[in-house]
Amino acid sequence: MGQWTLTPAVKNLLIINVLAFLANFALASGMGLDINDRFGLHYCLASDFRPWQLVSFMFLHSGFSHLFFNMFAVFMFGRIIEQTWGSQRFLIYYFITGIGSGLIQQIALYVDLAPFVDGINAYLSDPSEARLLAFLQNEMVIVSHEAQQMFNNFANQYDSLRLSNPDAAEAAAKHFLLAYQPIYLNAQITVGASGAVFGLLLAFGMLFPNMRIMLLFPPIPLKAKYFVLIYGIIELVSGVANFSYDNVAHWAHLGGMLFGFFLIKKWQHDRRDFGY
Repeated sequence: MGQWTLTPAVKNLLIINVLAFLANFALASGMGLDINDRFGLHYCLASDFRPWQLVSFMFLHSGFSHLFFNMFAVFMFGRIIEQTWGSQRFLIYYFITGIGSGLIQQIALYVDLAPFVDGINAYLSDPSEARLLAFLQNEMVIVSHEAQQMFNNFANQYDSLRLSNPDAAEAAAKHFLLAYQPIYLNAQITVGASGAVFGLLLAFGMLFPNMRIMLLFPPIPLKAKYFVLIYGIIELVSGVANFSYDNVAHWAHLGGMLFGFFLIKKWQHDRRDFGY
């Protein structure tokens, strides 16, 4: 098989991802429908969460560059891995690492959103202006244009009531928090094949540890095992630091690598033909 020949599973993955991106663009432009909102992976405690989103989110992307770089990685590394393992094992690995990345992202979201939920519950159980201000001053509170508008309307209402009618101000605050919580939780959506892609990078590094990869920046060759290690460290540091909520699902990337590692180790333990 030629160096640049598309393998069957990789070809189908590329087609499905591109078609999903084009469909989302067309529906959003023509009808105002957002496929990512329907089929992206919502936070598991949000009302819009559906179990099948753990699969569908892998075929959606937030923009062209997101799609391009993920599909470029699937093309570059996926073909070689599929040639080594065969299409069936390749697809099993791809979906398990993708779903696994979604599960790890859910755990990360649970941890990240705990202060938000706790802040609401703290005020509802013991209303005080100090508790309310502590919640409202959290920079994570604003997640969308709808949320910003709702937040501003409440702030104006509360300011007009808190001195003249404290009881009405407290009632308005409780109503706002109860209405705002589902909007906030439903706004936490993960899309992209990145988790599965990082699983592929891990597999490539384990299958071909000494194969050299030419980096784009800096333009130097690097052995695959070091390339994967560096990427893993970057994602770990980024996930822990959460660099000002940079909107990148670092924990999902690590989840893809983690599930990929254990799946490969299981296959090795089962003494199957692993392609070495």
